[in-house]
Parts: sequence; structure tokens; C-alpha cells
Amino acid sequence: MAEMHDKKILITGGAGFIAANVAGRLADRNELTLFDLDFSSKSPIGYTDLRSHSHVSLIEGDIRDHEALEGAVRGADVIIHAAAVVGVNKVLQAARNTIETNLLGTVNLIRAAQDHCPNLERLIYFSTSEVFGGSSFRVDEANVASIGSVDEARWSYSISKLAGEHLAFAYYREFGMPATIVRPFNVFGPGRTGDHAILRFISAALKGVDLVVFGDGAQVRSWCYIDDFVDSIMSMLDRPEAVGNDFNIGNARNTLTIYELARRVVQLVGSDSGIVFQDIEHSDIDLRVPSTRKAGRLLGYQPTVEIDEALMRTIEWYRDRPETLVLQ
Repeated sequence: MAEMHDKKILITGGAGFIAANVAGRLADRNELTLFDLDFSSKSPIGYTDLRSHSHVSLIEGDIRDHEALEGAVRGADVIIHAAAVVGVNKVLQAARNTIETNLLGTVNLIRAAQDHCPNLERLIYFSTSEVFGGSSFRVDEANVASIGSVDEARWSYSISKLAGEHLAFAYYREFGMPATIVRPFNVFGPGRTGDHAILRFISAALKGVDLVVFGDGAQVRSWCYIDDFVDSIMSMLDRPEAVGNDFNIGNARNTLTIYELARRVVQLVGSDSGIVFQDIEHSDIDLRVPSTRKAGRLLGYQPTVEIDEALMRTIEWYRDRPETLVLQ
């Protein structure tokens, strides 16, 4: 696979886990602008060399600020739009901010790209697997999106992302904007910070305290290692057939219940931690497993990192950086 070179690339949400890994693959051979609220050493980008890379410019700003985005977007050959409010707890606490940031930010970005990027070759819009609702087994891109109840703040995230999907493809159909949609399915690996299940489990196991599983632990997830996911993005940038298409990206072979994941982490860490269960106070997703046949056919996507190897690489990264561990 030939990776992109000599391009002017904007990545929104550039301080985040996935965006920083994508940027790391592109920085040596391209001119990158990373746009985000904060590029502190505590964010995932702080564990890379991107902040001092000679090909990387950092712009701190809010994607709801149209003028700030216009300056960042101007003249870009490629835009990777990964900026969003993410994380279940953040969404539950700030549904309004979630919708305004994710939707208004996407409107601003796409309008700015339409006005100021005459040679745009690709716009990759990051959506979410949550658009398929609470139960999605081997879900492919043709599956109908499921809209959660307006009474549940949890679904403000997925509805804002789904609206962004429709907007991106409206610009593709009406103006020829070279848009591609990607829906990540539980991407993890070294360098991810913040509140998420694998980090909470690893933190507890390394500290020798009980792992807390929310609900009964029977929820099913497919876990995708970050290197496999970034490979898919490189293919979306390289292959013309990615334009006007949407892709579910994950690894169905790495499918476990949350309880099985907790047990696997304890085993791989070599910990004597126990596992306890805590009631969940919001709606949850019971089943989330992707079909990646379309990505395999059009992108040549074939994830290769199996769950135990992926977890061990991740555990060792956190073990060497105890400051990244979260409190229980």
C-alpha cells in the first residue's frame, strides 16, 4: 500500500488517541496541521513526538468557531475530521455540548472545506458504531441506523454523528466533495488516555485492586487494535473507491463479553485482582460486532493483531507509564 506524501493535511481532534496515531503515520512525508482544544502533555499526543515535529503545526481552537476553522482548513488537500465530544460519561453529563460540538463543528468544517479547499482530495469523517443502536451483530454498512429515545442523553452522541454522516454525503452528492465515512468499533491500544474500559481494567489489575464491571458483564464488544485501524485510514486516503463510501472498521475475531475481557486482563497482567459488578444507571449497548466485508473488498482491510497480543502490548505500555493509570 502506497502511503500519502507531499500533501497538506488537516486533522481535527489532533491531540486525541486515534488522530495522533494517524498523524504519526503521515507526518514524515506530509505537511500536517492538527486542530484541537488542547495539546497538553497529558493528552495522547503528549506521548508522541508530534508536538515538536518539523512537519506539524498545532492550532488550538474550538470546532464551533467558524473563523478559527477557516484559517486551519484553507488550502488543505486532505481533511481528517476526528474532533468530537466522546466518552459515555462526558455525553451523559453534557448532552447539549455534545450535540452542538459534534454537529455544529461538522457543519463549520464542511462549509469551510467547500469554500477554501479547491483541490480537496479526501475528507474522512469519523462517525461511530453507536449509530446502529443497542444491538448490532455482524452489522454492515447497509444496516439501518437505530435512533435511541430522546429521553436518554446517551444517544445524543450517536444522533449528532449520524447527522454528520448525512451532511458529509449530501455535500458529496450535490457538490462532489470527496467524502468518506468511517465508523470505528472499539479501537484501543498504547497511548489511549481518559476513561475507557480497557484502561480501567488494566489500571486496577496493575494496582492489585478489584476490577469493576458495570452491569452483568454480558455485554459483547469486538476490540480493534490501533495499528489495524490506522491501516484502514491509510487505505481510505490511498484508494479512489473510498470516495462516497462508508466503512465499518473493527475486528470481529477479537470479540469478548466485558466480563471475559476483565478476566483476560487479570490473567495477562498476572494479577490477583478480583472482579466485582456495579449496577449501571444508563442505557447501554448489549451487542456490538462489525462486519468488515465491504472494507475488505474495497480497501483490502484485513486486521491482523489478535486480542491477547493487542492487550499485552497495551498492558506493557501502561505498566511503563504509571502516571496514565486511572483511579478506581
